[in-house]
Amino acid sequence: MTDTPNIPPFIESNEREYRDSGVPSTVAIAGHPLHPLIVTFPIAFLTAAFATDLGYWFTQDFFWARASFWLIGSGLAAGLIAALTGMLDFLKIDRVKKHSAGWIHMVGNVAALLLTLVNWWLRRNNVEGAVLPAGIIISLVVASLLGVTGWYGAELVYRHKVAVIGESSRHEP
Repeated sequence: MTDTPNIPPFIESNEREYRDSGVPSTVAIAGHPLHPLIVTFPIAFLTAAFATDLGYWFTQDFFWARASFWLIGSGLAAGLIAALTGMLDFLKIDRVKKHSAGWIHMVGNVAALLLTLVNWWLRRNNVEGAVLPAGIIISLVVASLLGVTGWYGAELVYRHKVAVIGESSRHEP
């Protein structure tokens, strides 16, 4: 009997990975992986953009539309940096590519960034007018995607021991 569930593609478990010390990140400072640190910014900015879109919808106050525009722009910039660090790990650590969690995390985050770019582009010359209905719908989809991709990112760290301080090889035997 195994201690960890195995329900692919939602939860893939490998007892050997679960019990080993883990695979260190390829982008780290003093052994501390940068991707998990950096992702907090685009997640915060882009989920807050959905909240400020709701604020605009309920109040029609231009402040909330302008706040959404800046949060989306900041989320896009921070997301690109997070994507760079995450993509380096994706490309260089075999264990990430081996699991559906790695692919779902990467594809979902690329989709979230592309939708964020569209959302920002729609608003750049029409901050207020683009919020309803397209902007708020895109913001909701992006926030939802980030929830899903965050789950799979946590699967990579906690279940598959990726981007932790460990001794395992980045390349599978």
